[in-house]
Amino acid sequence: MKSYILKRVLISVFTLLAITLVLFCLLQLMPGSPFNDEKLTDDQRIVLNEKYGLDQPVLVQFGRYVANLVQGDFGVSYNISKNTPISQLIQTRLPISIQVGGMAVALGAVLGLILGVIAALNHNTWLDSLCTAISVLGVSVPSYVFALALSYTLGFRLKWLPMLYSANTPFLSSVMPSIALSMFTMASIARFTRNEMMEVLGSEYMLLAESKGINGAPLMLRHALRNALIPIITVLAPLIVDLMTGSLVVEKIFSIPGVGSLLVTAIQSNDYNVVIALSFIYSAMYIGIMLVVDLLYGVIDPRIRVTGDGGHMGFFARWRLVLFGKKKGAKA
Repeated sequence: MKSYILKRVLISVFTLLAITLVLFCLLQLMPGSPFNDEKLTDDQRIVLNEKYGLDQPVLVQFGRYVANLVQGDFGVSYNISKNTPISQLIQTRLPISIQVGGMAVALGAVLGLILGVIAALNHNTWLDSLCTAISVLGVSVPSYVFALALSYTLGFRLKWLPMLYSANTPFLSSVMPSIALSMFTMASIARFTRNEMMEVLGSEYMLLAESKGINGAPLMLRHALRNALIPIITVLAPLIVDLMTGSLVVEKIFSIPGVGSLLVTAIQSNDYNVVIALSFIYSAMYIGIMLVVDLLYGVIDPRIRVTGDGGHMGFFARWRLVLFGKKKGAKA
């Protein structure tokens, strides 16, 4: 296990370096520069490029950026907040996005599991149809539609919750955007939970557990839900990072100063350092979540800690099983 974790960490480091290098190259191909002010003369632009080292080759800029990155320095902003360290910009915005996204993930996962279990236990009844309808609604309707509806009803009409984000009431201000963002997660988890629970409930080991006198909550939690969690976690993992890194439209509706709006503003103004820093953080969070999910697979189901060839079954291997199922003759 230790060797596997070390291997994954090393791969993650090289992956992050490759992503950063690709971003450097792509940003160099973008039209314009960080200094597009019409009032600036050509000589002034040359001086600014020399000041920030943008006149040097891409590999030289990349090497200097990585050296500073190791020390926790993401550079300074060129346009959004001139000469302000990017770490300060992120420190003020990232916690807000993580708070809203974390609440959305928790709410969506819990409600999705409840709806999925209810639908599976009441298959082909009106409860199953109701849970399925809610799932279809959550998947098909965009999150900003829910955000507008919540803002109008709970904020404007009933005045139960603040319509705009306020630093004085961060929790109350995060309730409506979290509910809006959680709808897709809830619907996705509910559908997968229902399908997996129905398959698990009809399996032979469930009949064996019932014949041993196990019933009620222990049967559902220890035998049914635990065996259905693998595909659910596989689906939930990418959603966690997406929600925690912000949603531009929802942030605009509720005036949330998160990283989603910061990233779009940085792209529009060619603020290279901000774009690279946010992309690096997003990639690091995604890779970290994938590693945690891989380790959780072995905790939930000890049978898949080690595959037949001696290697740990990873996230993408589990995705193949979720999407296409097991091949004939494959070991469990």
